[in-house]
Amino acid sequence: MVDKFSKEKRSMIMSAIRSKDTGPEVILRKALWAQGFKFRKHYGSEKIDIAFPAVKIAIFVDGCFWHGCPIHSHIPKSNENYWRPKLQKNMERDKIKENRLSQNGWIVIRFWEHELVNMDSVIAKVKAVMEKQKS
Repeated sequence: MVDKFSKEKRSMIMSAIRSKDTGPEVILRKALWAQGFKFRKHYGSEKIDIAFPAVKIAIFVDGCFWHGCPIHSHIPKSNENYWRPKLQKNMERDKIKENRLSQNGWIVIRFWEHELVNMDSVIAKVKAVMEKQKS
């Protein structure tokens, strides 16, 4: 199926999509900050969404569509030949990044954007990993 937007319109739409400071990312940062966590954002060459460098914990907040959430992700029917490899490449890049960080001693935590509706659970997981890493 052909893209329903012109090349120029599609380019405008795609250029408006943020790669950092996304809504879910900001929501999680605010919740962590409110709990007293101090962190770095967009840290290092891996561009970690939320990093705790002293204890080597990296948190990524993945958008369901862009990163292949098993519950919510889908391939758009319009221009499927474009979207399928693009989304697959995102997932492959996530794995490579996670492997590099792990090889360098980092603990990687990933949250799907839909998981942030239960922020208590998300914060509890971060605290648990933080405590384990400190000991």
